Amino acid sequence: MIRPSRLTLLLPALLLAGCVNLAPDYQQPQAPIPQQWPASAELGSASVQIGWQAFFLDARLQQVIEQTLANNRDLRVAALNVEKARALYRVQRAEQLPTISAGVSGSHSRTPSSLSGTGSASTTHQYSAALGLSSYELDLFGRIRNLSDAALEDYLALEETQRSTQISLLAEVANAWLTLAADRDLLKLAEETLTSQQASYQLQQRSHALGNASGLTLVQAQTTVESARVDVATYQSQVQQDINALNLLAGSQLADDLLPSGLNENSAELLDVPAGLPSSLLQQRPDVLAAEHDLKSSTADIGAARAAFFPRISLTAGAGSSSAALSGLFSGGSGAWNFAPSISLPIFDAGANRANLQVAEHERDIQLATYEKTLQGAFREVADVLAERGTLRQRMDAQRALTDATAKSYQLADALYRNGASSYLDALDSQRQLYTASQALISLQLTEQSNRIALYRVLGGGIAE
Repeated sequence: MIRPSRLTLLLPALLLAGCVNLAPDYQQPQAPIPQQWPASAELGSASVQIGWQAFFLDARLQQVIEQTLANNRDLRVAALNVEKARALYRVQRAEQLPTISAGVSGSHSRTPSSLSGTGSASTTHQYSAALGLSSYELDLFGRIRNLSDAALEDYLALEETQRSTQISLLAEVANAWLTLAADRDLLKLAEETLTSQQASYQLQQRSHALGNASGLTLVQAQTTVESARVDVATYQSQVQQDINALNLLAGSQLADDLLPSGLNENSAELLDVPAGLPSSLLQQRPDVLAAEHDLKSSTADIGAARAAFFPRISLTAGAGSSSAALSGLFSGGSGAWNFAPSISLPIFDAGANRANLQVAEHERDIQLATYEKTLQGAFREVADVLAERGTLRQRMDAQRALTDATAKSYQLADALYRNGASSYLDALDSQRQLYTASQALISLQLTEQSNRIALYRVLGGGIAE
């Protein structure tokens, strides 16, 4: 009769490990958002799945983004957090398998004659070599497996958080780059206005010297010059601050040839938002996915908390060879083994296990509410961007028409003034209106470009390349 080995007797117990999972079955929650977007807007033809390298059209901006992705410290920290979470998951997953270690030891002892039973001193030697596993838990109720699943979901949540950080960073860099472009346009406008007003002021000085212009007219011309000088100095400072902000985001000093000279009306694509099923689109946003992974992690924690109510079985075993002489360590008859299973059954813990289960269940409810709020916030962000997009075309057309009209008004007022048919105050007032309208047009052009980038960000940024 063939006697089964001890390893054969252990296999059924090992195969039982992880056969029961006490975690609740996870089902994706219903999206608490409307099934249609609240407003329609004139959009482009670019797919929402477009990558950033195709979305941003300006080659200089693309190079700035590439430099940012390589050097930005916030993004680097996010990536390191992902690597840390991955390592923690590997540590937790390793607990599902037994840890086997090998050891070789030797001990020597001398007993003096006064303590020896034989009346003479004696020296003893003992050598051993063994393989063993220590406190390996049989995961009969899925405690360790659920802890491993929770660690995996934490890792995946941080991975989505990293992607969300990258998308937000792309949008922030693009907006900073466009803001610099707009401020340089505003600086150029202020400098041109200052040059024009200085010329008018010099003309008024000559007229005043000849007695053809009053002192009031001269002072009014001077105030416009000084006001324009203030604007020029202000925009010079703002442009430098924009460059500093852009360098900080990029993580290093940007070359001058990568900086914009002025605002381009086609720096980014305009996305085409599908008309229906916003939930299927928004549930792919990285921040929503991260919230869902957190929800899955808390669900797995419930399984681990439930498993604490059941017995825990641990195995400690070893097999090897022992001998009083090193030369006989691996000879026949020197085999040695030990097997020490243990079982721990919770009987009284003053309600600690039940409280831990309630904590896990409440954490799951918190993560569910957080997931739903994140999804609702994502819907609101898209709705706000679409609402702004819905009126931008009309606002742009109206502002261009207003700027053209004020330009013609200034030309006429200036011509009438030079021909003596109108006062200098009328020409000065028309020039101020043109300056204000031109500033508003530049700001609105920046708003339109920023709206395109905001739409790209709130829709999840497409595929990060």
